[in-house]
Amino acid sequence: MKTKERLNDPKPEEQLSTASSPNFQEALVYAAQAHASQLRKGTQIPYLSHLLAVTSIALDNGATEDEAIAALLHDTVEDAGGKPRLADIEARFGKAIASIVAGCADADVIPKPPWRARKTAYVAHLRDAPLSVKLAAAADRLHNARDILADYRALGDALWSQFNGGKQGTLWYHRAMVSAFTEPRLRNLAKDLDATVTELERLANDGKPVLEPPSTTN
Repeated sequence: MKTKERLNDPKPEEQLSTASSPNFQEALVYAAQAHASQLRKGTQIPYLSHLLAVTSIALDNGATEDEAIAALLHDTVEDAGGKPRLADIEARFGKAIASIVAGCADADVIPKPPWRARKTAYVAHLRDAPLSVKLAAAADRLHNARDILADYRALGDALWSQFNGGKQGTLWYHRAMVSAFTEPRLRNLAKDLDATVTELERLANDGKPVLEPPSTTN
């Protein structure tokens, strides 16, 4: 049987308690409704699939109930309602969860600020963010990186037209994220993200990391 060392693994009964709690179930329905009309970039896959994957990764890496709920809701502020959505989350699920969700958002207004400035600011914010925010953000970035790698293998360079940052911006953003996750609790997540980004760099950029955001992005 393949095993993987993880820090702070929850006990089986704790994971069951999280998944069966009324708050978690309410959050699952809430997330499905908030993102009901959204699809994964360039696909016909419901956006909910991403939220479930991120939550699964977070739970696999020891997420508490609040952290698991925040993982389900991590994109609601950025992509499904901005500040009014955050206020509603706080009213429904409490300040602790709302704080994690807020920390995962790189924008809470529409239209969003320009991509380059927004992502640069978010990387800087994340380096000093609370551990619970970093857990959700790392799980989010790992799932996205895995999808980008799979899509690149299928589509090649045509993939980059889907991203505001283009090829160089997207590669820079993911490499910058690797360096943001240094805490022991995130060790395995950071290793998995690093391996995924390294493979993407190998295939798409001759193995070279992009260490600065390109000036040509918006």
